[in-house]
This record gives sequence, C-alpha cells and structure tokens, in this order.
Amino acid sequence: MEGKLRELQQKASEEIQRALSTEELEKARVKYLGKKGELTEVLRGMGSLSAEERPLVGKIANEVRETIEDLLSKAKDQLKEKELQQKLEKEAIDVTMPGKAVKIGKKHPITQGMDELKNIFIGMGFKVVEGPEVDTAYYNFDALNAPKNHPSRDISDTFYITEDLLLRTQTSPVQVRTMEKMKPPIRIISPGRCFRNDTPDATHSPMFHQLEGLVVDKGITLGDLKGTLEVFVKHFFGSQTKVKFRPHNFPFTEPSAEVDASCFKCAGEGCSFCKGSGWIELLGCGMVHPNVLRNCGIDPEIYSGFAFGMGIDRLIMNKYEIDDIRLLFENDMRFLNQF
Repeated sequence: MEGKLRELQQKASEEIQRALSTEELEKARVKYLGKKGELTEVLRGMGSLSAEERPLVGKIANEVRETIEDLLSKAKDQLKEKELQQKLEKEAIDVTMPGKAVKIGKKHPITQGMDELKNIFIGMGFKVVEGPEVDTAYYNFDALNAPKNHPSRDISDTFYITEDLLLRTQTSPVQVRTMEKMKPPIRIISPGRCFRNDTPDATHSPMFHQLEGLVVDKGITLGDLKGTLEVFVKHFFGSQTKVKFRPHNFPFTEPSAEVDASCFKCAGEGCSFCKGSGWIELLGCGMVHPNVLRNCGIDPEIYSGFAFGMGIDRLIMNKYEIDDIRLLFENDMRFLNQF
C-alpha cells in the first residue's frame, strides 16, 4: 500500500511539472485528488489492512495528498505569472507612438446664423419663443387673417396631414399663441423650421428655417419697426449697409413692406450678385393687422404692434455668397468645413 502511494505521488509530480496551462493543472488535480481520483481509489483498499497498518498508511496518504496539493499550488502560481507575462508582451503598447487626432465637431452654418440672429434681437430686449411644427389651420391661417380662399392655403403650397392639421408654413402661429397667453407689452422672436410644397432648386426648399418677430404695446409705430430692422441689418451685414422699405401686401399686417439691404458685395453700385440693382431683398414686415389683434383678444384701439419675418437660410446665403440653398442640406463636409 505504501509503495502504491509513493508511486502515485511520483506520477502526479511528473504530470504537474509537464502541465503547460492552468487547465492541464486542473485536470491533474481531478485525476489524482478528485472524488473518483487515483488517491481515493488507493485509500479504498485500506479496509484489507490490519489495525496496526492503517494509521501508518493513513499518515503516508495525508503526506502524499499534501505534497500533491502543494505542487499544484506552486505550479498554478508559476503558470499564472507566465500567462500574465505572455499577455502583457502580446498586448504591449508603444507609448512613444503618436495618438490619433480627435475631430472636434462644429456648428452647422444655419445654426451659427440662427445663434447670431438670436443674439442680435436678445440684445434689443426680445425673448425667444418656440412652438409646434405641426399646427392647425386656425393658427397657421385663420388667426392670421388669411381667408380660406387665400392661395397659400392651397394643397399645392401647403403640406396637410389632415384637413385641419398641417406642417406650419411659417413661424407666425407662435406669435398668435403668444398673444393668446401673454398680455402686452410683448416683444418676442420665434425661430424654427417651416415647410412649404416647393420643388427643390437653387433658391427653394420644401423645408427651410425662418425667424419672425413681434412687438405689441401701446403707441407702437412704423418708426419703431424701421428702427428695429435697421439695427438688425447693420449688426448682421455691417454698419455700412443701407436699408430700403418697399410697399407690399400681407394678410396679417397693414401697412406692409418688403425690406431690401444695399448689396454688401458691390456696396450698392450694382453687380451680378444683386443682378445690377444694388439691392438685395431680405424680409417682409408691417404693422400687425387689427383683425389679428382682435383674434388674439387684444384691443386694437388700445394696442398696436409690428411683425417681421425672414428666411434664415436666405440670409446666410446672402451673407456668405452661397448660390444654392441645397448646399446647406446635403451635408457635404467639403462645403460645411468652410464655416
């Protein structure tokens, strides 16, 4: 029995020394020390020993078990250290290599332009107000004094979701909602996306960006409107820019006007950019129509106001001499990286 135990110890020692991985060590442990291992099989034969032999064989068996366990533990530590070193060598990083450059994003030119416009009007005391892009025909047309037979309400000009719901064609509904909720004095701008059923070309897009402004208070005059827009134009295009107002017609303002700015490329002398006129059309404006004030619960006998609306995309095109509005929406990085 003692000879078998010593032989088993020798076999286990040799097998442990040959193990090349922790997995092989675990197999050796189970083979010799497991419940069905070789050491257990040897010890089962102790029943045939005499009473004098059993303590001696038991002592030797414990020594063999302890020896094998000790060999396994040391071999396991050595293999773990070896595997760690191999892993470190395999995954070594050359800290002297240059790092990868991180590309930092920047604002889209439309966002840049919108932020600049906001800053100009906030500096004049305006608040920024936003509203839903999907609105009702009432807020988009009726409340703004646009009758049901008005051309802009035709399905060829407006995207309808249902008979009453549509994609807003302007940010003017925000003005109506504001006048319904707030009492004068009111001084707001409403920037955002708008939608019209236009065929895309160099100057038209079915989705575009607009900024509208509204002031309502006692004693507001056309002079206040002109002064506000002149300050805006000079801040956005330069202090040398001149402003011209031309009579126009809008259902929600009376009187109404189109605003032109002197061409900032030729200083008003006439060039291909302004088509020889010396002027560039910028926006529409006017005094808020009394019907619009009444629709919003404001007495036009006490209060008056002015409103204006401008296409942000067109302003950016004019400022940076961009000749095709589609460039702003095609996400070509060669174009966008210029801004």
